[in-house]
Amino acid sequence: MAAVAPGEGITYEPDEKCSFALALGMGIQGVVIALAPTVLTMSLFVQSTNLSERQATWSVMAAIMVCGIATVISAARLGPVGGGHNVLMAISPSYLAVAILAVDSAGPQTLASLVVATALFQIALARWLHRLSRIITPTVSGIVIMLIAIGVMQAVVKSVETTSEDVPSVAAPAVALITVLVAALLALRARGLLRLWSPIIAIVVATIAAGLFGLYDPAGVGGAAWLAVPKPELPGLDLTPGAEFWALLPLFLMVSLAVTIKAMTTSVVIQRVSRRDPGAADYRLVQGTVNTVGVGSLLGGLAGTLNVGTMDATSISLAQFTGVTSRRVGYCIGTILIALVLTPKLTTILLTVPSAVASGYLLIIMGLLFVEGLRSVLQDGLPSQKAVVIGVAVAVGVGLQGSDLLSTIIGGAWGTLLGNGMMVGTLIAILLTAYIESGGRKRRRLETALNAEALPRIDEFLVEIAARSGWAEAESNRLRLVGEESLLSLMEESESGEDPSPSRVVVTARPSATSIELELRTSAEAQNLEDRITFVSERAPASEEHTISLRLLRHFASTVRHRKYSGIDIVTVEVERTPS
Repeated sequence: MAAVAPGEGITYEPDEKCSFALALGMGIQGVVIALAPTVLTMSLFVQSTNLSERQATWSVMAAIMVCGIATVISAARLGPVGGGHNVLMAISPSYLAVAILAVDSAGPQTLASLVVATALFQIALARWLHRLSRIITPTVSGIVIMLIAIGVMQAVVKSVETTSEDVPSVAAPAVALITVLVAALLALRARGLLRLWSPIIAIVVATIAAGLFGLYDPAGVGGAAWLAVPKPELPGLDLTPGAEFWALLPLFLMVSLAVTIKAMTTSVVIQRVSRRDPGAADYRLVQGTVNTVGVGSLLGGLAGTLNVGTMDATSISLAQFTGVTSRRVGYCIGTILIALVLTPKLTTILLTVPSAVASGYLLIIMGLLFVEGLRSVLQDGLPSQKAVVIGVAVAVGVGLQGSDLLSTIIGGAWGTLLGNGMMVGTLIAILLTAYIESGGRKRRRLETALNAEALPRIDEFLVEIAARSGWAEAESNRLRLVGEESLLSLMEESESGEDPSPSRVVVTARPSATSIELELRTSAEAQNLEDRITFVSERAPASEEHTISLRLLRHFASTVRHRKYSGIDIVTVEVERTPS
């Protein structure tokens, strides 16, 4: 399937209301794709532990219900919780290994306590997300996305190769290929309603083909009840955690950090692909998505199931496939998931979709996801340092995916955890990025009030930085101009914001051999500076005074980036030296 550019073909944006019938149709489509991963993860969990039958049944039902609630919250915007976009939530398979270890070594009660502890960690992490802004960069996020896509594609191909002795060996690959071809052809040529329903049509056509090959078995549907209220089997929390809890907690926190990075990445990408005219990512919405994952995991721990995570590929691909990104779709998906807990027959129908069909569809989704990761890592060019980070992280991550090398060498829980190629590749990307940040640029810092009186202080600060770096007068003047225009733009935003309290600005300078990077942190709560620069460069009339100011900033700074968090704005500009 051809990947569409961000914003292309969007019929309904998140804030726009589509019809209830369309939202319901898109909701069913999302549930068909979203339900299987959660049920599969929970099935692997209960089959690998010594839980009783009642505990196992309840944990699966609770997982579906919690994911439905989290998906509804994700589509909403409830203060600091919710990302305002259709980011589907599922039980995260990243926790599977450590969760099984926790149950086997300490029991369900300790597992529930660990899930709650990691949920609280994620909520706290969302509050201080801006502290990670220099490490969790678009490059790191893009690497994570590409590793996810490659890892899942490898697993999907292996699953297609595995067939039952009762059917021809060509059956599963043929059905998967039919799914890919039908979905791709419809997506490339279909328009209007046909394009919106193309994934469902592809799944139905491929399921019919699977039936002809003997791969479709609906036998369990007849015996499932239409309505049934599940009986809760809550494990409770261990309020006096023992040594097993503290030994396992670092493992859970490490996985939680990786899941948080995935959630951040998903939120950034879904914002870009959900709008006709994509702008810079609003990191307040990124915080809301991370908080949603934390709240969902908190509910999961209290309910006796596993941690929640974002469904990266499904969320992004649904927006790209259908062009319908209205929040009503997210509400419908979440509501249907909650309702499925009470309707076992519908759950059974959805779960009878042949694995070969799901595998073919996943291949398309992963291809689109890989392209999004590639866009992310290339959005600011490809300098040599970034190329090294990407090359090493992807090479090691892909090379170790599916390999038992590290798990055999290290052994134990850490060996199991680091045996995941995606996890190792992510860690390498983070460590290399941190290494780049820690060296080569000695930071200089100035803090002052965000007002006109700060201009002379900041100007003097920049003159000193330029002199220490050996810059010529013309280069120093360009740096001072960029600093002045950045500050004036933030002052303008602060004055137009709703918060009347005085703001402060922290200016950090990071000189290098070829450039000086300025970072301005303030509490202004107004329009994103990157969006404004994009807007005036493409559409706004040139006669406005603030337009001229922003054009100057765009002209003299090599890069301009603006990130928004709850209560904090971070503007980063880089000024390069004139080549000698």
